[in-house]
Amino acid sequence: MAMIFAKPSMRTRVSFETGFFLLGGHAIYLGPADIQMGKREETRDVARVLSCYNDIIMARVFAHQDILDLAKYATVPVVNGLTDYNHPCQIMADALTMIEHIGRFEGTKVVYVGDGNNVVHSWLLMASVIPFHFVCACPKGFEPDEKTVEKARQAGISKIEITNDPKEAVRGADVVYSDVWASMGQKEEAAYRHQVFQGFQIDENLMKLAGPKAYFMHCLPAERGVEVTNGVIEAPNSIVFPQAENRMHAQNAIMLHLLGL
Repeated sequence: MAMIFAKPSMRTRVSFETGFFLLGGHAIYLGPADIQMGKREETRDVARVLSCYNDIIMARVFAHQDILDLAKYATVPVVNGLTDYNHPCQIMADALTMIEHIGRFEGTKVVYVGDGNNVVHSWLLMASVIPFHFVCACPKGFEPDEKTVEKARQAGISKIEITNDPKEAVRGADVVYSDVWASMGQKEEAAYRHQVFQGFQIDENLMKLAGPKAYFMHCLPAERGVEVTNGVIEAPNSIVFPQAENRMHAQNAIMLHLLGL
């Protein structure tokens, strides 16, 4: 497997590399300076060349178009390890984690508090095929992509809510979910976002409003004391580390499926 990393990541690299090794495969790490996809060599050429040497390609990139071009021109399966638009492997791991801890995924209430980012888009895409109640509570101006929200609503399968009130949103949640307020490539906006996102930190009081059955989830890495308090991430109802482990198991299942095994 060729692993393309335009965006570095501990979890994505280790989960894919270890997971593929456990499946009996060998993974090759290609860092940001190894290919410079789209700069030193066109994405369509990279896709064709890597297809000659590998049985599968995983890519963690900035532009979503890069993953689409890889999939279009590669002759082997391509796994989306993350783009600026979505993060599908993460949501597959999240669903597995919920099934393990709650006992089901369908019919649950998932409340995401924070930036309407790529993780939210993947939650919305999941909601367009599996029924559950999804709420995104974010500051005004940081809502998820309108077309993706509309696609999830038009599917008519799940209840979708976009709100600016996290306290009301979390009531009755099975899962309260967070992510960093400024993702990679947005760090220059961090100070501004910290101001705008005041009131959207997941703290002990917000978890109390959610109710006693609510679990806390985070795709990691977390900025403790920013989008979530240390107390919440270390609490007994925090399942962030089983969630992180499940990245590997979910991705292994995806790769086995793609390889027809």
